[in-house]
Amino acid sequence: MDLCPAESTGLTGAEEAEIETIRKHRQELLDDIKKLKEEIAEVIAEIERFQREEEKQVADSNPGEQISKQSERDKILSLGRKKFNMDPEKGIQYLIEHQVLSSDLQEIARFLHKGEGLNKTAIGDYLGGRDPTNIQILQAFVACHQFANLNLVQALRQFLWSFRLPGEAQKIDRMMEAFANWYCKCNPGVFQSTDTCYVLSFSIIMLNTSLHNPNVKDKPHFERFVSINRGIDNGGDLPEELLKNLFESIKNEPFSIPEDDGNDLTHTFFNPNREGWLVKLGGRVKTWKRRWFILTDNCLYYFEYTTDKEPRGIIPLENLSVRKVDDPKKPNCFELFIPNCKGQKIKACKTDGDRKVVEGKHQSYKISAATPAERDEWIEAIRTNISQDPFYDLVSARKKKIASKN
Repeated sequence: MDLCPAESTGLTGAEEAEIETIRKHRQELLDDIKKLKEEIAEVIAEIERFQREEEKQVADSNPGEQISKQSERDKILSLGRKKFNMDPEKGIQYLIEHQVLSSDLQEIARFLHKGEGLNKTAIGDYLGGRDPTNIQILQAFVACHQFANLNLVQALRQFLWSFRLPGEAQKIDRMMEAFANWYCKCNPGVFQSTDTCYVLSFSIIMLNTSLHNPNVKDKPHFERFVSINRGIDNGGDLPEELLKNLFESIKNEPFSIPEDDGNDLTHTFFNPNREGWLVKLGGRVKTWKRRWFILTDNCLYYFEYTTDKEPRGIIPLENLSVRKVDDPKKPNCFELFIPNCKGQKIKACKTDGDRKVVEGKHQSYKISAATPAERDEWIEAIRTNISQDPFYDLVSARKKKIASKN
């Protein structure tokens, strides 16, 4: 897709030529990066081959001098970790083939739990897999945690630090199900069922977000937390003292979520689902401004210039819908809005004139594309990216299950 719309943009010839030069330069950089990755892979393979030949020559010329097995194992382990961080399945397979790991699922789980040199996101992605082997490793991984005599928040702190929770609802469900089962086994009698532990765990995670996310202005009170969790203990209510202790623990200290080096903005914007120039209607001041939009990871980012490193605004697409709309001043418009919630502001943020992050003022976002075809392509791409918050869906389903038992 071109950097500039096909229609007249109001730019001078020199400005359009400069944008075209930037577009070509950007494509050249992307091509160079791709070639570098391929060359790095070839170099790594060549280094491995060279090391094997060198070690063989040393062994042949010095029969009495054996290369340290531990040193060789460390090299394989280091390479295996790198492979795991790029592709968890291939990394584990490599370590098994080179006999650093056995195929014993308990041993693999302990390796992941120890986590030395492993990307936490890659661990979460691997553990969340639906293959029966992955599920068994997940159960063994959870069992590596010592939850006995810990309250639920303490156990969640330990659990959520050992990996990064993936974004896919089914993976989250499997991982939290395994957590709830193991916690209840370690602490019999605390809850009447694992369903109670499952629902309360999600409530705590969502409470953590609500209390400590600066974009959430309406901070929940303890009474609201109690209300949300009514009837989840096999139809009965949990002791208020227990809920109070959990609430205060999260209020006083948020969860520490592990960060991986690969999750910075450069990584986020490197391979977007869609990008291009669009014209956006302001929230408080109703003026149309041309912005460079990037669609990736269930968010719509917009920039003042393509060369900006940080976005002017971020629109999370969770729980939003998109549709075509007409506007008397601009053609080819579409709108982002919250269905069935008229008057509610979209949870978004932007930077003001002083570059401070402030809450967005939009109840909906009206955006104009250059052509009807481009508008339809953006709508389709956004619909593909939009996702409902999986936590709410999972908790709702489990609450219905509890209610059906009573």
